[in-house]
Amino acid sequence: MSFALATDYASLSDAELVRLVVGRDAGAARSLITRNNQRLFRAAWSILLDRAEAEEAVQDGYLKAFAALPKFRGEAQLSTWLTRIVVNEALERRRKAGRRRKQLEEQGVSFFDSYREALMRGSEPSQTPEQAVMRAELARVIEAAIGRLPEVFRPVFVMREIEGLSVAETAEALGLAEATVRTRLHRAKLRLQAELQPEIAGVRAATLPFAGLDCQALTDRVMGKLGFG
Repeated sequence: MSFALATDYASLSDAELVRLVVGRDAGAARSLITRNNQRLFRAAWSILLDRAEAEEAVQDGYLKAFAALPKFRGEAQLSTWLTRIVVNEALERRRKAGRRRKQLEEQGVSFFDSYREALMRGSEPSQTPEQAVMRAELARVIEAAIGRLPEVFRPVFVMREIEGLSVAETAEALGLAEATVRTRLHRAKLRLQAELQPEIAGVRAATLPFAGLDCQALTDRVMGKLGFG
């Protein structure tokens, strides 16, 4: 009697993973989505500053990316290629929102952005209630400070300092020169330093969390829209 060995998707190269996804391998598709969810969510949030909008941008970005996967040639890392697609999707959503806002203002209608959702949802219950409250409050303060950064600085800061991308990866994802990335990151840090203490380095993993149930729910939605069982 023979048994089929489970595929270790985490060990596959970008090219191997893409080949399996294009071949409609559901496990490969889920692996690709799950491993990139947090980076893509953070990139979209850095532009849109709204969790729901960011999730929708990531979801639509995945649909566009999967449609284009047969043409992926590996000139860039798969994660960087996906980030660029989601960044473009988020930028387009922001442009459309800006046009809608302008129309409302011209009609004399007040426009207010809603941003009330708590940062921490407790997807990872590995800490005491007291620690969770303290961590959530600190993360809320950090997210608020990042949200106040100018739009030209915010995506660079999120991708470099929170997501941990290299200068080259950030430059490629945002379509910027590497020197521009370095300059904007430096200026962003100077602005944040006036508001925050050095603890930001120790809590960056708790900032803009997108894991656990959140990650799984987005993965399931995308898998469903792609027609994977």
